Amino acid sequence: MPASKPLSSRAEAAAKIAANPAAYKVCEGCNSIVGGGTDICPNCHSYRFDASSTQVVRQARLLGSREQTSVTASDLT
Repeated sequence: MPASKPLSSRAEAAAKIAANPAAYKVCEGCNSIVGGGTDICPNCHSYRFDASSTQVVRQARLLGSREQTSVTASDLT
């Protein structure tokens, strides 16, 4: 299982994302939140994203309220 950030750290990151959703988008392959300039998801290599502010805020709140359950690219290095 990947080492995850403490829940408080995830909540802080989620709050920053929710405060500026236009700078992010949600990967439609794995539901990760990535920077707005990302063309290919670093986690699942998908190229389909939802950049709507509503979806970014919704996903940030969801991910910020629970422990990490996915493996990210940084977990593999």
